Formats: sequence, C-alpha cells, structure tokens
Amino acid sequence: MWDSCDESECRELNSTRTTADRARPEMFEPTEQGKDLCIHTGVVLRGANAREDEVHSSGTLNIVEYSFGKCIEWKPVEDSVVSEWQDQDPEWSLVDTHTRRTRTNSEGPDSGRTRTVKILFSDLKSFRVNHGGQQLIFMQRDGTTYVAFFQLANAESFVNSLKGFIKFVKSRSDKNLYLVMDEVETVLKKSFAELDLFQENASDYVWKFVKNLHNLYKEPVKRPVEEAVADLLNQSLTIDHHPHVSVSIGSGEEYEVIGVGVDLPPRPPCPREQWEKCKDRQGRITNPEAVKEIIFRGGICPSLRFEVWKFLLNYYPWKSTHNERLELKRKKTDEYFTMKLQWRTFTTAQESRFSDYRERKSLIEKDVNRTDRTHPYYAGDNNPHLEQLYDILMTYVMYNFDLGYVQGMSDLLSPILFLMDNEVDAFWCFVGFMDKVSTNFEMDQKGMKAQLCQLYTLLCTTEPQLAYYLNRHDSGNMFFCFRWLLVLFKREFSAIDILKLWEILWTDLPCKNFHLLICAAILDTEKNILIENNYGFTEILKHINDLSLHIELPWTVSKAEGIYYQLMSVEHQIPDDVRVIIGLEPLHKSSSTNGSDDEASSNNVRANGPRSNSRRNSSGSANVKLGDDEVSFERGLNMSYM
Repeated sequence: MWDSCDESECRELNSTRTTADRARPEMFEPTEQGKDLCIHTGVVLRGANAREDEVHSSGTLNIVEYSFGKCIEWKPVEDSVVSEWQDQDPEWSLVDTHTRRTRTNSEGPDSGRTRTVKILFSDLKSFRVNHGGQQLIFMQRDGTTYVAFFQLANAESFVNSLKGFIKFVKSRSDKNLYLVMDEVETVLKKSFAELDLFQENASDYVWKFVKNLHNLYKEPVKRPVEEAVADLLNQSLTIDHHPHVSVSIGSGEEYEVIGVGVDLPPRPPCPREQWEKCKDRQGRITNPEAVKEIIFRGGICPSLRFEVWKFLLNYYPWKSTHNERLELKRKKTDEYFTMKLQWRTFTTAQESRFSDYRERKSLIEKDVNRTDRTHPYYAGDNNPHLEQLYDILMTYVMYNFDLGYVQGMSDLLSPILFLMDNEVDAFWCFVGFMDKVSTNFEMDQKGMKAQLCQLYTLLCTTEPQLAYYLNRHDSGNMFFCFRWLLVLFKREFSAIDILKLWEILWTDLPCKNFHLLICAAILDTEKNILIENNYGFTEILKHINDLSLHIELPWTVSKAEGIYYQLMSVEHQIPDDVRVIIGLEPLHKSSSTNGSDDEASSNNVRANGPRSNSRRNSSGSANVKLGDDEVSFERGLNMSYM
C-alpha cells in the first residue's frame, strides 16, 4: 500500500492515523493515571452477548477525568477473575460482537486477568435502565454494548451522577431510554435557555430545531408518501376497546399510559391430572385441540414433556391407544437400528467413493463437538451423550438422503435428546421437528427467503415506521433475523425458555406462522433503540445479535399474541399477503395459481443484491423480493455463520 502512495498521500494517511489515535486515547496512553470524579462500588460489567448466569468479577463503575477527556471506567476488584463465555460459537454471530476492552498496564498479551473498560463520553450514544433499576446498558456510537449490574445500589444513582458531567434527555417513546446529546445540541439548548424566549420548556423547541438543523444548509427533505400512508395504516390498527386505562403524571405534566385494566397472573402449565383427564380408557387423546390450547396458554409441566412432546412432534398419533403406541414404538425401534446399522457398516473403501457421505460425516463430527458443550448434559470429554447426538444425526442422513445434514440441525436435536434421554425416542421426535422446519435447510434457501419476505410484509402492516426505517438503512432484506428463523430462536433464549417456546410453536396456535409474530414482537420492543440511535446496517446486525439470552419470553409471547388479535380485529382491511401469513383466506383470489413460492409471498419489490434497498409501494403491503442472484449469498450466511 505504501509503495503505491505519493508524498501527499502519505501525509494524508499519517494525518488520518494521528486523528484516529486521538479518537481512541485509551489505547495509546495506558500509563496515565486519571482522576476519579465519582465512584460506584459493587458493579458487574460484561459484554452484551454474555450469559447472565456466568461467573463474573465485581468492580467499581467510575467517572474518570483524563487529559484527553472524561469517560466512564469500570475497574475490577483486585484478584478477581472473569470466566469468559465460550458457549456461543463465534461463527454463529452475524457480525463480530466481541467487545473492545483496554489492556491495563499490569496485563501482558496473554493475561487472564479481568481488564479495565473505558467508555469515552464522546463515544456514548445512549444508555438504558432495565430490570427495575438494577441493570444499566451502555450503547456506544459504533454499536458496541456493555451491560452493568448494580449489586449494592441502584442504576438510577449512577444516572444521577452522570447529570453533572454530560447532557442527556429521556426518550419520548421509551421512558427507560436516555439519549446523549452531542456538543452542538448542548450549546444550542443553553443558548435558547439564556435568551428566555419561551415560557415553556425550551428543550422541546431546541430538540425540534436540532433534528432539522441540516435543513439550514440544503433543501428540506419532503416526507415520502409511503411513510405518511404507513403511519395512517398503523393508526388504523390501534385497538382501544378497554374502558379503564390507568395513567400517571410524569415530569413536565405529561401523561404516560402505564397499564390497561387488571394485570392477570400467568396461567399454570398443563398438570398431569389435567393431561390424564384428556385420555379415554384406551389412552386416546379425546380432544387434541383443547390440549394444544392449554399448552399454548401455559406450556407443559416439565415432568410431562417427555410424553406430550411425542404427540406434538407426530411420533405418536393423537388418536392412538396405549397398546397401539407400544407396538408403534417397537416398530420404530427396529427401523431406527436398521438405518443405524447401514452407515455403521460402511467400509473405508465405500466411504472413499461416496463424497457426499464423507462431507456430511465430517460436518456432523465438527458440529457435535461444539454443540451446547457448557450444558451439564453434554459437558466434559468422552461424554456418552455426544456419541448419541452423533449417532442420531448420522442415522438421519440415512433416513433423509435428499436433505442429509446441514449445519444448525445439531442445535435442534440437542434439547430433544436432553429431554428424552433415549436415542430412539429422540430420533423420531427429531424427525417430526425436521418435518416442520426442513425447508429452512434446503440448498436453494427458498424456505428461508419466503419467511424473510413474509416477515418484512408483516412489519409493513404492524410496524410501518420500523419497516420504512429498515428499508432506508439497507436492512429491508431482514437478513439480521436469519438465525432466529433458521433454528427457531435456539440461540436467543435460555435452555429452559427454548423448551417452553418450542412447545408453544408446535401447537400451531393461533396460526402456523406464529414464529413470525414472535419476530415482529421482538423488533417492536427494539424499535425505539434502532431508530433513535440511528443504527445503520452493521449496527442493526450487531444489536440484534447482542439480544441473545436477553429476551423476556413471557412478555414476547404475549405481545406476539396481541399483534395477532390486533390484525384479526381489522382482518377485512389488511392486505391479502398479510391475511395469508396469519392463516386467513385472501379476499382477492389470484388469477394465477401456479406461481412459485417466492412470487406468492413477494411480488411487489425486488432487491438486486444482498444489501440492496428494498422498496414498498404506496399501499403499504409490499414485500421484499429476493432475486435468484442472492441464493449464493444466503447459502454463505448459512454455512459461514453456523
């Protein structure tokens, strides 16, 4: 690179590097002793994608002044050790989410000690208070996120300390989110206040002025018709059927809705007594739909999952008797070991002439050795359960030659084997699971493309503002949700929560695409953070990836169901493609019934590249059209990030 630069270019490169050095002074002045302006003890800090149950060291969260400026600094308590989280394979991350941490003077390159973390005030974009004030999430301008847990005090005390050093405002749409104002905004606000032009709060006027500051230098941007139509559609979907709404008066005498009606406790899971009452004398399930409704509302009692999952995954027919199930299990056991014997008797010479088999075998060996290894059931060397996991996946290759094995399948099998603790039962339940999601793993990725298209279509109706924002920021293709859909949120929830979520999804209630409503519910929760932080393509990917193990399941499921009933309340007004997604018949029959799946799910907009801008038409019902040239890109997502 330097060989091809002339003298002026070299000076420019040196200038750029010097500027970058000044922007990250903590990386180049590790020996400077800062002045502590504020100290909060008993704080645990970790990167956003670490497990909550991991052992961390406690430390102090300080506001420190250096020659290069003030910053938030976390220092570990002496002689404490942080255990790094190794459960999530880096290849699963759609972007690099390893947090950048500064090495202190006492650390060598290979030191295992906990490192000091510095967040410059100039790098801080926003922060959020969670979990009743016990958790504080810092979001930097480059998308890096840190989570602080306050063990001895409340996060609000640290927020109050910050008020003396930086200017920030509370988000209008999210009372727990605080947006850090930059220097221009702070100076303008102060100037307006000194002028005393307004009797009311001057910050409201300044905020609007700053947001449109760019209009002083260029022609104002007209609001697109699509956005206006989307807002109108969103307003039409608002349901207000509840007569009683409780409100509270916040600062500035603004009213804020805090609840609707009476908060009901969660429904209990299906108990054994209720399950037994659903059977007749021969053991048939008399009303499968009623059982599914109970499961959807409250899940399954853990001691019953071993039995009920076999019905949900079509291992046992709902109308089978007890004796018929015993006979079926005997036949299925013989069938399993027959297929297992087929691959176990392959000779080395046979394998050498069967390249597809060798590739799949190698892939399974690689994936098994890294699947849920921190889970007690699979932990340790020479674990017999890993051998069972391997045997089941290899036997599935013989069961389904066309599909074989694709990375990600081991993650679907792992919880099933742990629950069943039986190789044969786990295999046939896995077969039933794969029958439901096998299109996710097809080589052409047609199934994944269709779901991503449907998810964007859904957002265009339920959250048009977010859909428009994603479109404008190169994310309308929804690839940041790829992992969610591929393995049905396996990496997003804890080992216990994923069992609850899967059994809810297997009921196919209230519609078969309820998993897309789960996606919409999560994105609805994160909408304000994405938009108000003005996240771009890379930051959106990183933020969504960092949500792993930090999504509240009960709230998400409730919100997803609420979105479904919200759509059903205006079912005659929503577009046909949305009606199909939630299980309704289209109002306008298509003139052509032989179109491809892609055309059926998306026929309005075409994205010409993996990061191209997808567009909606003015009806608000458009979708993202993924071209054939994106197949290789999506296959790369599947193979490279698993």
